[in-house]
Amino acid sequence: MNRNKYLPLTETVYYILLALLEPAHGYRIMQKVEELSNGQVKMAAGTLYGAIENLLKQKFILPVEVKGQDSRRKVYKITEKGREVLELDLERMKHMITITEQALAQTEE
Repeated sequence: MNRNKYLPLTETVYYILLALLEPAHGYRIMQKVEELSNGQVKMAAGTLYGAIENLLKQKFILPVEVKGQDSRRKVYKITEKGREVLELDLERMKHMITITEQALAQTEE
């Protein structure tokens, strides 16, 4: 398997991309990340907006216009490229889990 230059994603970036499978604004992203991580990942606004800036540069997310939305509240969604990287990281982690389970099972025998 060829190594993707964007992998592995940080835990924070992984959760942000996962949260943005549905369009959301900054505060909602922070709430969703905390929900998805069962409270394990709590993000400060500065961390979130730094990550958003990087994700925009990498074209993993993009801003979307929402009718009737306060213009100061920016809404973002994941791009196809962002979704592909999220799926690649999922496959990477699945592989790690599989080989770890196999190795642990062998040492129990």
